Amino acid sequence: MAYTNKLAAGSEFPAITLNALDGTAHTLGKPRDGATWQMVVIYRGRHCPMCTRYLNQLEGFKEKLAEIGVDIIAASGDSSEQLEEHLTKLEVSFPFVYGLSEDQMKALGLWISIPRSEQETDHHFAEPGLFVVNEHGTVQVVDISNNPFVRPDIETLVNGLSWIRNPDNNYPIRGTAPY
Repeated sequence: MAYTNKLAAGSEFPAITLNALDGTAHTLGKPRDGATWQMVVIYRGRHCPMCTRYLNQLEGFKEKLAEIGVDIIAASGDSSEQLEEHLTKLEVSFPFVYGLSEDQMKALGLWISIPRSEQETDHHFAEPGLFVVNEHGTVQVVDISNNPFVRPDIETLVNGLSWIRNPDNNYPIRGTAPY
């Protein structure tokens, strides 16, 4: 059985810097373009049609997220060549970074899978993870799955983030009670 150490809500988001295809370095969890929070979406890789569909759907919520101060970045363990090929299937304007290592996947508490064949991919890959990191570098929201079929509904997530971001609601980070 695999051992895993999940990244807890309320914990500090690990410092992970990866490159985009244009060579720009992005630190996951560090908001850009005037945003104060960042949604970090970890996807399986170009081989996953469900990831492609989910990422394309997320693009439709980019503006609403920007209105509440949340930007988006997507990352995978794919190589630059795999990302370049995948971008031909994506209709997104938020940044993608590549080369997430197994040690970085473990630091994020992601489930890691072994490819079923060489046709799927040529490396171990992370199963889906979604983290919303607040202005303090703290994990505000975390969703980690062990397969491509379980992911947060984007509309529900964005509506929830809008509610959390409203200062009148004074909504704390949930799931932080000690064991």
